[in-house]
Amino acid sequence: MIALVPPGQGAAQDAPATDLRIYDIIDAASASRVEADIRTLADFGTRNTMSDTLSDSRGIGAARRWIKEEFDRISADCGGCLEVFYQRNLVEGGGRIPEDTWVVNVVAILRGSVEPNRYVIMSGDIDSRASNGSDGETDAPGANDNASGMAGVIEAARLLTAQRPFAASVVFAGLSGEEQGLWGGQHMAAVAREEGWEITGVLNNDMIGNIEGIDGVIDNTIFRVFSEATPLPEYQSEFWNYRSFGGEVDGPSRQLARYVDMITDTYFTNLDAKMVYRLDRFGRGGHHRPFNDAGFPGVRIMESHEHYDRQHQNIRVEDGRAYGDVIDEVDFAFAARLTAVNAAVLAALAWAPPAPANVRVGGANRPSTTLAWEPAEHPDLLGYRVYWRDTTAPQWEHSRFVGDVTEFTLENLVIDNYLFGVSAVSRTGTESVVSFPIAQLRR
Repeated sequence: MIALVPPGQGAAQDAPATDLRIYDIIDAASASRVEADIRTLADFGTRNTMSDTLSDSRGIGAARRWIKEEFDRISADCGGCLEVFYQRNLVEGGGRIPEDTWVVNVVAILRGSVEPNRYVIMSGDIDSRASNGSDGETDAPGANDNASGMAGVIEAARLLTAQRPFAASVVFAGLSGEEQGLWGGQHMAAVAREEGWEITGVLNNDMIGNIEGIDGVIDNTIFRVFSEATPLPEYQSEFWNYRSFGGEVDGPSRQLARYVDMITDTYFTNLDAKMVYRLDRFGRGGHHRPFNDAGFPGVRIMESHEHYDRQHQNIRVEDGRAYGDVIDEVDFAFAARLTAVNAAVLAALAWAPPAPANVRVGGANRPSTTLAWEPAEHPDLLGYRVYWRDTTAPQWEHSRFVGDVTEFTLENLVIDNYLFGVSAVSRTGTESVVSFPIAQLRR
């Protein structure tokens, strides 16, 4: 088995506050590389799903071939450490896709050394659009929407292949057909479900390069994380009643969003993750949703200040007002910082043990609360951390490292007044997402 712990970092008896390797990942993120990749993607003219697939210089075909070549180059630099492939799905014509069209994803997998079937995924959209989402001819450079997110995925692949090995597998995905109905994400989620992938989390990056909002606000210190509150009913535990026991805002995707916020608070300065307690923006959607629909945890990471004149618009000037998603409006340094956030989260999750399974909680009519869980199998497991917060608090407020045990009682904490969870912690300080209870612990 490949050792995941650097020499001299495995003897701690208490959980370290940070994993210093994550700072190395953050510091290595390059705004100049991100800029170069955004410019290359924008220079394909349009990446509309219905655009040219044969040209070497224009259209979505040229764009996805370039993305695959870039993943192949990254893999060559690390001795073939990436599994790079296309993922194809024929979508029948109708609605926003006028005729039968191949929707093609580009995927690169950095296979885990301990848990190869556990996955953490970062995705960006390959495709772009003009005012008419089915127009494959009009220029649609899509510099921010979503060359920024796709460039972030490519840069994250560079960063993490330099830091291997990881216990879990890391997936870097360019998804297609987003603007016509989230087709690429639907197909990848279906493949993951069919092949039995154990997905810890999906980080969907859709527009990470704009800091100037249509409301006039300019701010490069905040970004949004969208997450659904609870999974769809068919994916909820039969042993947990959200109405009676609580947890209405504590589903796996919400815990993943809190994790993104925790990593940002821990490892970044002057940058804040703004939790948005809804699946996506009002009436809109992104490529994390198909994974949520398939029962997998996923969130959308994006800028906080959108400029709608720069989205889904033909390039033009009307009454002195400029429209279009062009390269001049992208803040490359901001895109690189959000890329670093993603890379840090992916690394932490892939190095950490899997989240504790089958967490149960009990304490009705008692002055204390007890949590119990199944042990997490992992070579670098140090122990577990118990979390609790007030029932009205949006984030975890308190925690305690409790060691390598599978049951713990919090004295003088009445179960009626708090919500609880448990994470698994490695010897280097990385930890899993928090597992919310899925059953009562009866005594």
